[in-house]
Amino acid sequence: MLDRILNQLTTRGWNIALRTAHIATMGVLLGGHAFNRPPGELKPWLWWTVGTGLALCVSEAGASLLWFHQLRGLMTFAKLLLICAVPLLWSYRLPVLLAVVVIGSVGSHMPARFRYYSVVYRQVVACHNGPGSGRMKDEEDA
Repeated sequence: MLDRILNQLTTRGWNIALRTAHIATMGVLLGGHAFNRPPGELKPWLWWTVGTGLALCVSEAGASLLWFHQLRGLMTFAKLLLICAVPLLWSYRLPVLLAVVVIGSVGSHMPARFRYYSVVYRQVVACHNGPGSGRMKDEEDA
């Protein structure tokens, strides 16, 4: 029992640390584009943003592939596509990056019944390993 609790605390701690690093690096990247900093100055922040985002994907998905066809995973792929489009849409980079922030914010705060909706199974599928999955039971009971 104690091992399980410590494991959950450690996992949650890593998730919080990764999410904090991701938000911070994305903030610097967005701000750099807003203030028209040279691309060379922004490249490390782009890589840190992508790296922390990929680490979050791994921690969210866990051992299951379910995450990849739930709305939370699909929204992450949409953000990744938009970030990859920045070099092609350079003159629109600020609105594109703002769209990434909006998608991330909405995706992180929408109810679990939407985040955990699977487009493959066409229903909410709990995977019991992501933040908020414990609250799904509460939403189902309401």
